Amino acid sequence: MSDQPNGQRVLIVEDESNIASFVAMYLKKAGFGVSVAQTGEEALARADSDNPAIVLLDLNLPDADGIDVCRQLRQGSDVPILMLTARDDDVDKIIGLEVGADDYLTKPFNPRELVARVKSILRRTVPAQRDLDSATLAHGDLHIDHGRHEVTVAGDEVQLAPKEFDLLWELLDHRGLVLTRDQLLERVWGYTFAGDTRTVDVHVRQLRRKLGDSCPIVTVWGVGYKVGSETKAAQV
Repeated sequence: MSDQPNGQRVLIVEDESNIASFVAMYLKKAGFGVSVAQTGEEALARADSDNPAIVLLDLNLPDADGIDVCRQLRQGSDVPILMLTARDDDVDKIIGLEVGADDYLTKPFNPRELVARVKSILRRTVPAQRDLDSATLAHGDLHIDHGRHEVTVAGDEVQLAPKEFDLLWELLDHRGLVLTRDQLLERVWGYTFAGDTRTVDVHVRQLRRKLGDSCPIVTVWGVGYKVGSETKAAQV
């Protein structure tokens, strides 16, 4: 698949104009279109009007907490969200992921890494093969429809964040195999470098909470995760 952004639009939500301009410059050089919002209210309006391919969302905004803005964006959209935070606090990062952010980057960051993260996230949100649009997977009473991006348990729909859906699909699509956290980071998040594997653990925890006893994911201690048998998927 081409690595070119083809003019995809990035919405930068950042109240510090010097940081927003700096990030915008690198993204434009990489071929992206750019919109900028300085408040949470403006971010929600621009996300609705500009139809961005991805949102870069600062955690600290003058009128709102970035986590609240992330939650509101996620209620009505599957747009990928990369959170930018000056807080080097695991709790903040985990909360961000739990409310639907796809990834996070802590300030100060290398702008080249930010562009690489944006490209990685966008690559993973566009199916590489059109036949995925009609693909479905099942595990017991759990059913996944890739084209509709729907997950049901015993016929009842379960709302998953985009990366939760992608992680569940990846594991079910490779049932019988144990995938390490690094492999999942590469396959689901598109990282080709060592990332923070806690991202995977947070999403697995969310899947187990939302799917309950129907969650097929089993921990393989010291290795990673796999899909358990349909008769018993132990939550360990």
